[in-house]
Amino acid sequence: MAQAAIGRAARRSRGQLVGAARSLWPFGRRSASRLLFAPHDLRTADPTTAGDFYAGYYAFAGRTVRTHGESPFDVAPPSEAWAEALYGFGWLRHMRAADTAIARANARSLVEDFIAKRRDRHEIARRPAVAARRLISFLSHSPLLLEGADHAFYESFLRHVSRLADRVGLGLAGAVEGADRINGLIAIALAAICLDGQDARRKRAEILLSDELDDQILPDGGHLSRNPRLLIDFLLDLLPLRETFAARGLEPPRGVLTAIERMMPHLRLFRHGDGALALFNGMGTTPPDLMATLAAYDDARGRPTEHAAYSGYSRLAAERSVVVIDAGAPPRGAYSTEAHAGCLAFEFSSGPQRIVVNCGASRFGPPDLQLAARSTAAHSTLVLDDRSSANFGMVLGEMRLVSGPADVRVARQDGEDGPEWVASHDGYRRLGATHTRRLLLARDGSWLAGEDEVTLTGGQARVDAAARFHLHPHVRVSLVRENTGALLALASGEVWSFEAGGLPLAIEESLFLAAADGRRKTEQLVIAFDAVATPRIAWRFSRISAANPRAGQTLAAALAERQAPPTEPDPTPSD
Repeated sequence: MAQAAIGRAARRSRGQLVGAARSLWPFGRRSASRLLFAPHDLRTADPTTAGDFYAGYYAFAGRTVRTHGESPFDVAPPSEAWAEALYGFGWLRHMRAADTAIARANARSLVEDFIAKRRDRHEIARRPAVAARRLISFLSHSPLLLEGADHAFYESFLRHVSRLADRVGLGLAGAVEGADRINGLIAIALAAICLDGQDARRKRAEILLSDELDDQILPDGGHLSRNPRLLIDFLLDLLPLRETFAARGLEPPRGVLTAIERMMPHLRLFRHGDGALALFNGMGTTPPDLMATLAAYDDARGRPTEHAAYSGYSRLAAERSVVVIDAGAPPRGAYSTEAHAGCLAFEFSSGPQRIVVNCGASRFGPPDLQLAARSTAAHSTLVLDDRSSANFGMVLGEMRLVSGPADVRVARQDGEDGPEWVASHDGYRRLGATHTRRLLLARDGSWLAGEDEVTLTGGQARVDAAARFHLHPHVRVSLVRENTGALLALASGEVWSFEAGGLPLAIEESLFLAAADGRRKTEQLVIAFDAVATPRIAWRFSRISAANPRAGQTLAAALAERQAPPTEPDPTPSD
């Protein structure tokens, strides 16, 4: 931790020195005099939101504020995330979508107020990630702001955007790491293309961005943070950047092109049959509109990556069934601020219905809930001694992952029965334990067999273990056969069974944080056992009823059908 603090302080000091030197040096900088191009904004807009803004209602990051006629920049923000969204100006897309004179006037008025009153001096507005997002937003929605504007506003807006590009560039000389650094470089590259007289800056930005993408985007297309959500964010900005280069008649940087080519198939690795992404390491609700947009830009449209060795993820697929597994060591340092302790956790879906899930991420919830969602118990994997397989700690004001599995081994093959997968991790080495998980998916997707094994090196008398299987909220579950089996009724009409070799099962409460309408209560199946007395358990999901016209049948009907005694043969002889 001390080394991390010293390193960040050194980078911050270097950035301040570089910024001071550049600000005092009068040569080599040329202010922009024209805006040449406006990049596309691929994020979905809702024109009705513009009406809410005009009425004084501003909803960001799960919070809504009513301004009562005041400027939204003058009200007390309900959360930092709300303020970051406000000062990032991404909400201009809703006003552009409204395409009305009132929306244009309101947008221009808010931006003019922000510029004239120097609200960019606010602490949150000055943050590198927020400033970069604001620069991209101002460039993308400049047609909205400048249409019908007078020359004075045009000049003021252009000066502000030019200064903002300088400020973002200076900020990157300091302690800006991870995704924020990529976002800042994308913003600078866009500014260098869209503003005139920026050829020197553009060439520098191309080199820096390409190098950073090569460093942070792994060869298999994953990010160093192992967070699938960041891939969506990057692609939504890199694709317009690629288009803007082409529109200006410029060759896009090779690093940008190769990064996009790597990320697209990697993102498909996480997709379930309903289009949602698996919930690992910071991934929350999947925005279906944005995924549809990215799919339209996916030139390859090939098969998803099945094993991302560098990122540490695996995918098993057979017919309608999909299994996605976290099979890698967690990230460290600044890249672990959203990482989860979910090594060897998996998600399982059949057709358009997710069955086994993880709880997901809570980005805007209370800190206690955010930390709980990152624990091992919030994932569909094995938990030993009610502990997580990784530890979290506060480093430089961020809740980072400070220790976890260091030795993660993975093997897979395509067997006669279907794809087989086995992996182990040493995240419980402090307990003298190694967890090994084996999965076998039937070739026709009709069953998923698993095995969890705990190898102990000490002379422990008892080690409490619990294999947890969090269920999607649309799955209804009931225990059968004196709690040694379970029936799962899916919304699609399928019915699946679950058993664990005669071990007792329990149904416990769970929380699903990735629902489109917010967090939802759900349930989880739990196999509790003593890893000393029972070092290996086997379990199995089996489809016993396919989707059919009775998709709306109740679980009680499915249970009655499953447990009904066999029908007696008709004693009446046939003709």
